[in-house]
Amino acid sequence: MGREEIAALIAVLQDLQTKGPSSPAIGVWHIHLDKKRSAFVFDKCENEGYCEERPAVISMTGEVLDAGGPLFG
Repeated sequence: MGREEIAALIAVLQDLQTKGPSSPAIGVWHIHLDKKRSAFVFDKCENEGYCEERPAVISMTGEVLDAGGPLFG
């Protein structure tokens, strides 16, 4: 990541922190940069592949593209 992406990630994380328990970042194990979508992917998979929830996807501008959520049920 470059300076612009790191600054955007910091801003996104600060905004998510204000959301408290309803934040799509709660329970995240990994954060990835998706350059094609200019978005951060907040992955909730445990043990490198076991997933019960799809990841939250948040643009570099802070727009929630996908809040994530349960895969089952």
